[in-house]
Amino acid sequence: MPTMYKTPISVLVVIYTTDLQVLLIERADKAGFWQSVTGSVEATDASLRDTAMREVMEETGLDAKLYNLTNWQVVNEYEIYAHWRYRYAPGVTHNREHLLGLELPAPVAVKLAPDEHVRYEWVDWREAAKRVFSWTNVDALRRLGEQHHLTL
Repeated sequence: MPTMYKTPISVLVVIYTTDLQVLLIERADKAGFWQSVTGSVEATDASLRDTAMREVMEETGLDAKLYNLTNWQVVNEYEIYAHWRYRYAPGVTHNREHLLGLELPAPVAVKLAPDEHVRYEWVDWREAAKRVFSWTNVDALRRLGEQHHLTL
């Protein structure tokens, strides 16, 4: 049976409200590591939008079709942490991450996937930018602010 490796193409979905409260989720495998929804493209995904909708549902229980999901047309490339490279084919060292946003009218309760995340919080977008662990997540939050003519 062939080994299934992750595709080095992923999405990062910033879930936020009209007043710029941002949903952060804490990783189960790294205490204190907060992030937005992320996930790799899978063979069954017909588009990045499909990947984003699937990951939002898997990680939060939210149906992205009920809200405003937009592709921000931004791609960040980053080096995959060495301790996670076993998930990828040999020789793969970098990932291309596409940024999307999901706007909700107000904060809602979410249902986390306990094997992936242990807690969630809705926080102001500037506070979120201080708490997320990846530079691509900080970049996404900076861009969220810029879309509303605000700066970090």
